[in-house]
Amino acid sequence: MSQTHSPDVVIIGAGVVGAACAYYAARSGLSVAVVDRGSVAGGTTGAGEGNLLVSDKEAGPELDLALLSTTLWRELAAVLPPETEYEAKGGLVVAPDDTTLKALRGFADGQRASGVVSNEIGPDALHDLEPHLAPGLAGGFHYPQDAQVQPAQAAARLLAASGAALYAGEEVTEILLADGAARGVRTPHRTLHAPAVVNAAGTWGGQIAALAGTTLPVLPRRGFVLVTEPLPRVVRHKVYAADYIADVASGSAALQSSAVVEGTPAGPVLIGATRERVGFDRSPSTEALRRLARQAAALFPVLSDVRVLRAYHGFRPYLPDHLPAIGPDPRVPGLLHACGHEGAGIGLAPATGLLIAAALTNTPPPLPPHPFRPNRFP
Repeated sequence: MSQTHSPDVVIIGAGVVGAACAYYAARSGLSVAVVDRGSVAGGTTGAGEGNLLVSDKEAGPELDLALLSTTLWRELAAVLPPETEYEAKGGLVVAPDDTTLKALRGFADGQRASGVVSNEIGPDALHDLEPHLAPGLAGGFHYPQDAQVQPAQAAARLLAASGAALYAGEEVTEILLADGAARGVRTPHRTLHAPAVVNAAGTWGGQIAALAGTTLPVLPRRGFVLVTEPLPRVVRHKVYAADYIADVASGSAALQSSAVVEGTPAGPVLIGATRERVGFDRSPSTEALRRLARQAAALFPVLSDVRVLRAYHGFRPYLPDHLPAIGPDPRVPGLLHACGHEGAGIGLAPATGLLIAAALTNTPPPLPPHPFRPNRFP
């Protein structure tokens, strides 16, 4: 039976970005409904590692967004339940040779002007931070602002704290339009009328945009993660090789992999990260998994004989310029976008939510929104 409701805003997507939009919109005094065709964190969020990183972002708009989110995540950690597993573990980026270390030094210098804290670590001191690191590395940089959450729990707890009405398992089949403006959504079970609709559908954001009669060139970028058996805390920080930074910024569609290794409070070690554009192909990739295992063991030889219990993968919402689309779409009044964060959605979610809430309430934004405008693509 179809039901009709009228909140102030409907958010499409119950991942961490949609949950953050709901949280900050509700804090601004708005009534919120969240609709998702699956479950909470059932898409990209649930397939993530929970990274809250500033270390991999060069100076610019995305780094500004990440730094604001770093502050907001610390605030959220104080009010959300402990199941969120916020851990201010810090990050360690390592270089295999002097040439790479010099490049990291220049990268870090550029970040510091924006407020990033980083400390160069000499080769002899690396093992003070990570005793099980491989020998022979040239050095690295420690980023104390890097942190981690349990991504599915973070989304669920944010959404619960928002008080939003949640309609899970309901696919949006229509964006309601009136005189060219978005005025709600329809699912097979209900109609939700609202003066504003937020597209937080992640990798499927382009499909939601099309329902509203506009375009957003979101593409899926597949990534795999390995999960080991539970271990003592053999990896203390989020540790990754310097080539990970280049992979994040790359527009290549080919398979790319660079070791990102971290321990978890529960014991298993998470090993990422791969990137490739293969559409929504969910087939397992033996080559991707083999590369991850080999690269992780090269960084941490202690992992060479550790059992991998499982592997999982997801699709990062990729936009051509590697910046998310955040804010009102001038082509469709009443429609706002909050998607395209690629692999950084968990880390960037709180600042995204604040930007969306500011746009919904016509209040000053926390940082300049222009770089993230949804209509910037030709």
